[in-house]
Amino acid sequence: MKLLIDGDPLTYQAAFSQDGQTVGGICDKLDKIIEEILQATNPYATKEDYQIFLTGKGNFRNEVSDTYKMNRVGREKPLLLGFARQYLIDTYGATVSEGQEADDDIAIEATRLYPDCVIVSVDKDFRTIPSTIYNPRRQSWEKITEEAATFNFYEQVLTGDAVDHVIGLYKVGPKTAQKMLSECQTDVEMFKVCVEAYENDVERVIMNARLLWLRRQENQVWMPPID
Repeated sequence: MKLLIDGDPLTYQAAFSQDGQTVGGICDKLDKIIEEILQATNPYATKEDYQIFLTGKGNFRNEVSDTYKMNRVGREKPLLLGFARQYLIDTYGATVSEGQEADDDIAIEATRLYPDCVIVSVDKDFRTIPSTIYNPRRQSWEKITEEAATFNFYEQVLTGDAVDHVIGLYKVGPKTAQKMLSECQTDVEMFKVCVEAYENDVERVIMNARLLWLRRQENQVWMPPID
């Protein structure tokens, strides 16, 4: 069972922590975080049993929308964040994405290995991927079926994602979106609900879907389902 570990939030967690004020403290904090993850998921794991992923340069989503994640521009980053990232690369062999986010790298690998893998992340976006997810912050497990992943994806299309500056429908939160999709049986029906909810603005629905979709294959571009 391969562990696919989302390293981005781990570096922020370490760098923002009390221990993250020094180089030695960063190293100790990251070692402790990873040890806790392994103890909770696979205490006997070797380095071959897990992979850590980090986001690198470039993101195809910026070509889909020039406002993607614009709310993060200028946001202050912890002083030793870069060191934390390099420590994961040098010590744990973390891989760095190119042209897409670490989330995409993880989703692609999770799709390839499914069901013989576990995604380790606090990011709710992975609920749109058929997978087993371990949330180290909540110390919780969740299994996502293909049907649930599809439903969760279209729920996000309706609600948007404020964290990434993907603007959804006004005053439509998860509960409202779930109710809107509750009678749907297929992704075609869910897509039609989204188009109707966006007042037939198909282009906006497709744009949001492409921003929110985690790739399951290299260079994949989300396309509307065919009726």
